[in-house]
Amino acid sequence: QVHLAESGGGLVQAGGSLRLSCAASGRIFSSYAMGWFRQAPGKEREFVAAISRSGRGLYYADSVKGRFTISRDNAKNTVYLQMSSLKPEDTAVYYCAADPEITGYSITGDAYDYWGQGTQVTVSS
Repeated sequence: QVHLAESGGGLVQAGGSLRLSCAASGRIFSSYAMGWFRQAPGKEREFVAAISRSGRGLYYADSVKGRFTISRDNAKNTVYLQMSSLKPEDTAVYYCAADPEITGYSITGDAYDYWGQGTQVTVSS
């Protein structure tokens, strides 16, 4: 098993930046494909970004492409989501997810077995 803990959320003005972190503990972090998802009030959970075990495979939702960057540091057991040019519609609870069985990366939430507790991101206009 792996335990995930997100941090770095907060309140930011539109156009600002935040960096989310997701620290993993438990089994070998480098064996897990990782993803970021978000859920806004009254909306379904949606995919944001994904990264392969090595960090070479990256994928982004169209809504964040060019503004968000996912990365990982396997030595620190941490995955990051750098968010820039934030918009009010980015407001949501952001979750990181992990799974050891994904080949490459996955944009499907159901493919991930492990989830963090979430961190709130609020972007004011």
